[in-house]
Amino acid sequence: MPAALRIDDELAGFLRSAVSIIAATRNAEHRPALVRAQGCRVDPGGGRLAVLVVACQADELLEDIRDNHRVAVVFTRPSTHRSVQIKGEDAQVVPIAGDDLALAAAYRDAMVAELALIGVPEARVRALLAAVGELVAITFSPSSAFVQTPGPDAGRALEMPP
Repeated sequence: MPAALRIDDELAGFLRSAVSIIAATRNAEHRPALVRAQGCRVDPGGGRLAVLVVACQADELLEDIRDNHRVAVVFTRPSTHRSVQIKGEDAQVVPIAGDDLALAAAYRDAMVAELALIGVPEARVRALLAAVGELVAITFSPSSAFVQTPGPDAGRALEMPP
């Protein structure tokens, strides 16, 4: 397994901001599974991330992560299309932490404001991000990261310290 990388302060701020978050993995037959996340937590020092998902919306994804411990998460700012993909090979599904419900609520509010910039009505955003069901966290150490913003740098590996 590659050495874990560290998320710097600038990138951590981006990951915790009003970004669309999609977590994905695959099963042993390479069939993909994905789900929209409800926020991101970056541990102090940037060595581990957690993305929050509604468990009942992510059954297949969570099962696959428990089997293969691999995850790829794409973070995209809708108003600018800035996008970053972070992969991990030690992913775990764990209960949410004490402040994660508040983190998810703040994330939904931030997304309402972000998507209003491009004309998406609040009711539509709230419906898209409705967290009906138990939240769980997918935690992982970043093993690689890539620019995914459309343009000439798309696919370029991000330089991140170990």
